[in-house]
Amino acid sequence: MEDKRPLRNVAYSRVENMHVIRHEDLNGTGRLYGGRLLSWIDETAATCAQRHSGLEITTASIDNLTFKRGAYVNDIVVCVAKITYVGNTSCEVRVDTYVEGMDGYRHVINHAYLTYVAVTREGRPVPIPYGLQVETENEKIEWEGAKLRRQNRKERESRGF
Repeated sequence: MEDKRPLRNVAYSRVENMHVIRHEDLNGTGRLYGGRLLSWIDETAATCAQRHSGLEITTASIDNLTFKRGAYVNDIVVCVAKITYVGNTSCEVRVDTYVEGMDGYRHVINHAYLTYVAVTREGRPVPIPYGLQVETENEKIEWEGAKLRRQNRKERESRGF
């Protein structure tokens, strides 16, 4: 089925945020607190979803949040968000998180997929006015993966998970 809405490509709404880890960002083991990282991921992904949709959005779910390595005080954490799927009222955003070394090389510390719903000020879902122009093979793979994750979420919900 072809999307009849105007299309925006993945690059249109791509967002990159950077944070320097401070002492107040650390947990008891001296590593970046997972909740702080999750907050940064959600903020970056929400900005991406809002840029794509041009609407108010709200977080609906977080899938596949995997921590690969720790981050420490004075590390530069980089969160990169891109749209992977756009439905009628919801969209999915992938966030890749890195620690950037002094040499500029980035080490992956996290991958996450988040789903957002476009809403009115009163919180009612509204259609997203723009579809997604899927251009590259990698974007097609992300689109198909997003459809599977969406199906899995619906199945988990129907089972009460």
